[in-house]
Amino acid sequence: MTDKLLLPLFATHYTKKNATFGSPKMELIMDKRPPITPEMVYNDLRYLQLLATKFPTISDACTEIINLEAILNLPKGTEHFLTDLHGEYEAFLHVLKNASGSVRRKVVEIFGQTLRESELKELCTLIYYPEQKLELIKNEEKDMEDWYRITMHQLIRVCQNVSSKYTRSKVHKALPPEYAYILKELLHESQIDPNKQAYINAIITSIISTGRADECISAICNLIQRLTIDTLHIVGDIFDRGPGAEIIMDKLCSYHDFDIQWGNHDILWMGAASGNDSCIANVIRMSMRYGNHATLEDGYGINLVPLATFAIEHYKDDPCTLFMPKDLECSLDDKTRRLLAQMHKAITIIQFKLESQLILSHPDFKMDDRLLLDKIDYNRGVLIINGKEYELTDKMFPTIDPQDPFALSPDEKELVTRLHHSFVNSEKLRKHMRCLFSYGSMYLVRNNNLLYHASIPLNDDGTFKEVSIQGREYKGKALLDKIDQLIRLAYFGVDSENKKYALDYIWYLWCGADAPSFGKDKMATFERYFTDSKELWKEQKSAYYRLNDERKVCEMILAEFGLTDRHAHIINGHVPVKTLKGEKPVKADGKLLVIDGGFSKAYQPETGIAGYTLIFHSRGLELIQHEPFESTQKAIEDGIDIISTNILLELSQQRMMVRDTDIGRELEDQIYNLNKLLAAYRNGFIQEKS
Repeated sequence: MTDKLLLPLFATHYTKKNATFGSPKMELIMDKRPPITPEMVYNDLRYLQLLATKFPTISDACTEIINLEAILNLPKGTEHFLTDLHGEYEAFLHVLKNASGSVRRKVVEIFGQTLRESELKELCTLIYYPEQKLELIKNEEKDMEDWYRITMHQLIRVCQNVSSKYTRSKVHKALPPEYAYILKELLHESQIDPNKQAYINAIITSIISTGRADECISAICNLIQRLTIDTLHIVGDIFDRGPGAEIIMDKLCSYHDFDIQWGNHDILWMGAASGNDSCIANVIRMSMRYGNHATLEDGYGINLVPLATFAIEHYKDDPCTLFMPKDLECSLDDKTRRLLAQMHKAITIIQFKLESQLILSHPDFKMDDRLLLDKIDYNRGVLIINGKEYELTDKMFPTIDPQDPFALSPDEKELVTRLHHSFVNSEKLRKHMRCLFSYGSMYLVRNNNLLYHASIPLNDDGTFKEVSIQGREYKGKALLDKIDQLIRLAYFGVDSENKKYALDYIWYLWCGADAPSFGKDKMATFERYFTDSKELWKEQKSAYYRLNDERKVCEMILAEFGLTDRHAHIINGHVPVKTLKGEKPVKADGKLLVIDGGFSKAYQPETGIAGYTLIFHSRGLELIQHEPFESTQKAIEDGIDIISTNILLELSQQRMMVRDTDIGRELEDQIYNLNKLLAAYRNGFIQEKS
């Protein structure tokens, strides 16, 4: 039994992973299948007998073939690409609701000639936030019955439009159970047909008279949001900086179809949840740095009281001026800022000690240049590197023993143990990690697009760089596959030397020079905290970032993952596109699309915008540039949407159908095997079952 024949049974699982159906080799297999012969059917009989349990009669098999052929001729579903969310849950949820402007475009297409701009805005806001907007409308609208009737007709037209590219079966599965029957009737009956107008009006009148209008409107609005986007791709970095990573994860875990390509910040949290103490310290340090402790305490139930107690005791005489949190919302009072600064410095010192111990135990990481605590003259307060002295901007180290600077004090050891226990036993964190592992990977190939968060290690001459892992060399696709395996081993593996190595390596992926998720020669965390030397602050980007604007390099990377079509693209994030400095998100003649433009508020002063998103629909590929999102409240009360600029990257002469996608090729494979099953029935190899 061949892998190709097994594929249909596992199609749903397979498409979540790194399928490469876009490759010419696979297209050749799909397009030039040999004619079905009795000999072929006989050779595949074991598989066909298994398939017959699902389709026990000729009629069942024929019905499924007809259904699949019909699906192949529907328009391709819309794919939505986002990256570098960094906990900015309000902007994320809004972009999800408006589908990067796709909902508004639909509304304008339908009502652009019949509604005023203010009415279009009102209708869009209702679709995004139905429950909240309804409350405001009730306070202002004098004739709610008339408003309900008009609005429901409008919403039904929008919903009919966005559902038109799906089968009835798929639409029905998306319907809320309590309104499934009503919405089926409203969606599939034409309002133009005079014989149906009275029928539809009677349904709407009954909904209003029975007091169910609000719930029904909310159901239709949520269905519009659900059907506008078929698949959501998150190209890394959900965590850190912003205030609501756990809210984003809650939304993703319940989303209808999505995938995640892990970013370095995601991997850091995965390492923390796996029990790597260096990762735990980094996660806490980042949270303290951005005044973001609520994510840990309220979001994941991480007990920070031991850290606060430790910091108050050991840093009570330390002003910790350089460790004041970056309060982007200006919501912290002075007392809280002072405590967070003490906690921030305390965990930072612990982090440097833990990382030093890890580096010493792994000479293969080649990170000795990151051992800096032993390069300090604690009496004079200077850092000495290569014989050159740099004055420290903070000279108070109450928990460091100059004779053994990498050693944790007894109190620090106890604190690390308690924090470790809190992370590995957080039920909410465990749930979200399961989601990250189930729907995530280091990379994804889908519909001629290669998705990964940051980079592929390259040599200066543009060839793939070999990276040593446990004594073996890996490069290109094989390197990312090996790293994917190690990350999973670190979390799911049983106690062994291999698991221990994987657990240590997951930290290396956060900041190692050859880590594809990082892409720099070092992470100058210590230097930025404790010196004002721009020379020491400098982090040299890897060769990938010097070469990724070259078309031949990007084509080489695409070919490594089986993509040689002229319309293939690399899509990634990680490095914010600084539009203020003239940087562009489209590189290498359109082969590489970098869609990190500053979703995180911390980056927006540098980028000048609030991020890019990408929409891939049946008519082409669109890049959307977003301005900063004010707030959910402003969006609801004043109808202020994210101001977006659409950049058309590619426009297809013919509308792309399901047949032209990876899923389409899977369906064609299923049809081929169903035809073999028909041949088996008709040739008497398998008997039909009633």
